[in-house]
Amino acid sequence: MHLRFFTIPIHGGDEAAAELNRFLGAHRILTIDRSLVQDGANSAWALCVSFEPAADRSQPGKRGGKIDYREVLNEQDFAVFARLRTLRKELADGEGIPAYAVLTNEQLAELVQRRVQSAAALREIAGVGDARVEKYGEAFLRLLRDAFAATGPTPPEPTGAA
Repeated sequence: MHLRFFTIPIHGGDEAAAELNRFLGAHRILTIDRSLVQDGANSAWALCVSFEPAADRSQPGKRGGKIDYREVLNEQDFAVFARLRTLRKELADGEGIPAYAVLTNEQLAELVQRRVQSAAALREIAGVGDARVEKYGEAFLRLLRDAFAATGPTPPEPTGAA
């Protein structure tokens, strides 16, 4: 974990705020502690940002520590991944919880890459236990089975294989 400190003046702080936003967009943010320092016309926000450094940008599909699954998955797999994200959002919105509390993007991508079509295979995904399988499994499995009925259950050959 690393720390970085920012001061954003209340008046005329647009440039400092833009710098903060660039920083936030380029790193995995863990926490932000903020405090208003009141000093009349010199009042400012003082922020302490704890973060993990951005991932190596030389890795394909990674930007600012986040994976771009459009670059990692082939076109057909990304279409299934996008449908899974839509389903996840609907389930999360229905419960009033964040989408990642249902399944993470990494877990959704793994569902597609492994061509998961059973509850047992779903349990093999890291972080997916009995409670998630019981609560969300059937909805995701139904979507995956429908998607793979058209494309087939076998994962595609890696590109560039000799």
